[in-house]
Amino acid sequence: MATKNSAPLASFIDLLLDAVCAVDAEGRFVFVSAACERIFGFTADELIGRRMIELVHPDDRERTLQAAREIMGGVPRPNFENRYLRKDGRVAHILWSARWSEVDQLRIAVARDITERKQAESKQAALYAISEAAHATEDLLVLFKHVHRIIGEWLPALNCSLALCDERRERLSFPYHVDDCEGCPEQPGTLIGRFCTQVLSSGQPVLLTPECPLMQATWGEFAAIQGPRCWLGVPLNSHKGTIGVLMVKSAPGAQGYGLQELELLQYVSAQLAAAIERKQLHARLHYMAEYDQLTHLPNRELLRDRLRLALARARRDSGRLALLYIDLDRFKEVNDVCGHAVGDLLLQAVANRLKGCVREADTVARMGGDEFVILLESVQHSEDAQGVSEKIRQALAEPLHLDGHSLNILPSIGIGLYPDHGLEEKQLFKYADEAMYAVKRAQKMRSNA
Repeated sequence: MATKNSAPLASFIDLLLDAVCAVDAEGRFVFVSAACERIFGFTADELIGRRMIELVHPDDRERTLQAAREIMGGVPRPNFENRYLRKDGRVAHILWSARWSEVDQLRIAVARDITERKQAESKQAALYAISEAAHATEDLLVLFKHVHRIIGEWLPALNCSLALCDERRERLSFPYHVDDCEGCPEQPGTLIGRFCTQVLSSGQPVLLTPECPLMQATWGEFAAIQGPRCWLGVPLNSHKGTIGVLMVKSAPGAQGYGLQELELLQYVSAQLAAAIERKQLHARLHYMAEYDQLTHLPNRELLRDRLRLALARARRDSGRLALLYIDLDRFKEVNDVCGHAVGDLLLQAVANRLKGCVREADTVARMGGDEFVILLESVQHSEDAQGVSEKIRQALAEPLHLDGHSLNILPSIGIGLYPDHGLEEKQLFKYADEAMYAVKRAQKMRSNA
């Protein structure tokens, strides 16, 4: 390959941004241009005489050797991509154009470093995957795990936590938390809790590194406890404001975080905030469709769903159940005399007392106005339902002190039993409702006597 112009030609080649190299038939470097050191990290002296395949990423060696055999067989390869391991251990993505010189018995190649392009493409694909998952995944925990895995491909993120604050921003919960030091970040005084609180308070990303002079004291305190780590947290901002924090923490001695990592985490946090807000909205709508907004008891529709399931179980197991239909006597007088605000407080207090009279498996529902229904499952005897009815009377007989008013409430309670009083939902409701009005009439006659 040497000619009388080879010396000046070599000096011109060293000006190229792409690397030029020559490899002999045994696969050893015999010539490398200056750009090789910039791309691979090795000097020319370190490369000359070394086997090319030793620098190739292990996963790409077999196909690289196959391409080399084809080139030596006379088939040029203008666009061949593979990965090399730099001297510092980092991966370099290389685009090769190579051909075989039969005269010189050398494989002549030009190498272009496309690492930044490949990383940008991969990063864009990862961000798209995060965006797609945020819009498609219904299970937030699955989404958090997926996002953590993708983030971990781009920055040291063995430790990753997502904190959400309550509506008053008084307490943090951690629906996703992976950390090698603190297993329960909700406990008082944890470093993760303190760090996330700081991000919430500032409303801005917080990068905790030894190079940050404004955070030097905090970093020193944290490093004394958990070792020299980098901490990065970004707020989760939604239409309602800041709803939480996404944070990552490096392992001691691992690569730190900078502006690029911060920008990546900010993008991810925006996607997560939108997904969390959408999930919370769906949960609120679902709750509103099934629960009474004043007492937070199951509403009429949810009660009917539970009754249908309870009846199916009772038929299957030859069991029994009971419906207690409850109406508050003279509730209208409370509204008229004390006002609707006190009436609302009364309904809430009654709801709480009713829940205290039944088992956790039973259902206390508000039908509307001052009417409540209790579904008692697995009732062994009719006397059991009568016992609950008497328990309710005693609980509601205790005076209620609400907003300066002392109120006494007398309930009218009708009981419908399955299978005694009906086999279907409508029959049981009708019987319990009529029984309740019979009790109400009887109580009215006694009070007028």
